[in-house]
Amino acid sequence: MLKLRCLCLAAAWLCGAAAPRDATITLTTQPGSTLEATALKLVAGDLKQSRSDGDPPLMLVGSAHLSTRPGPAALFVQVQSASFCGSAGCSTSVYVQRRGGWIKVMDSISGPIQLSPRSHHGMHDLLVHGHDRFVWTGSAYADTLPTPDIDLRDSTKH
Repeated sequence: MLKLRCLCLAAAWLCGAAAPRDATITLTTQPGSTLEATALKLVAGDLKQSRSDGDPPLMLVGSAHLSTRPGPAALFVQVQSASFCGSAGCSTSVYVQRRGGWIKVMDSISGPIQLSPRSHHGMHDLLVHGHDRFVWTGSAYADTLPTPDIDLRDSTKH
């Protein structure tokens, strides 16, 4: 009975019907896969820049159903190289299929990404580092953490 329940949950996840509680998006190398072929086209410029900087890049990809309705999975792409990784780690971009093409809906996030069961406007929220929530605005993902106020005045002139 437990195996049947697991199979049903896995089938619902693959069809995009429901998101498991805070499922982590796994990024891996996937040589020869359809995901890799698509990602290579989407980040061709980044890969070319990294190579021209003399830094051979490593590309990691993953996918997840972000929509609360059945449909195609989103593509997560991370380019790892000295040119694209910094003290916060390597950044990941997220793409979804719209009108026969791929559009970038989230860019330059660093850290582990989890798919939340909570959703906005028909798309699951994304959690970065387990606490930084990104919500769907209808066309892209937006961070919900407020931007800190920064005093740009010269502190020596008071």
